[in-house]
Amino acid sequence: MTVFLCSKCGTAITPELAELAAVPEVSDDERDRDKETRRAPSTVPRGHYAIDSAPWGPPYVVQDDQQDPQPAQSRGPVVCRDEGFVISAGSRHTVLVHPDDAAGLQPLPNWENGSGCCGPTGDEGLNRACPCGAPVATLAADCFGPFELHLDPVRTYAFSQ
Repeated sequence: MTVFLCSKCGTAITPELAELAAVPEVSDDERDRDKETRRAPSTVPRGHYAIDSAPWGPPYVVQDDQQDPQPAQSRGPVVCRDEGFVISAGSRHTVLVHPDDAAGLQPLPNWENGSGCCGPTGDEGLNRACPCGAPVATLAADCFGPFELHLDPVRTYAFSQ
């Protein structure tokens, strides 16, 4: 079992979690979204975590193929900015957890990097902080993308017992 802690203050961010061998496949079918919140099912079940080897979040770079663009990041939508369709060149190896397994994290002041329709899209960068105030994670919880929490691999660390 593994607990994830804040690199700045050492506070436990999660309870004990069991590692999954890979990031689970999750339905993106509209019928599987919560009827009230419109959120997708969580990518990772409660009590577990997975390491996402794909890039996540900013910075974004222009995609080579503008005729057949790919989603900007894993499990996310296609994103078009002024310069064209973009793809993440952000952190690799983020730790994916169920958002409820890090309930003590708080939005950044003034909801920085937390814009979205029904919740934060997760594509603006870190948007959740440890109780000490250190930004440590990115929540994606909008009505058109995944429902997952990415712990930054530098701003958090794992302690296994």
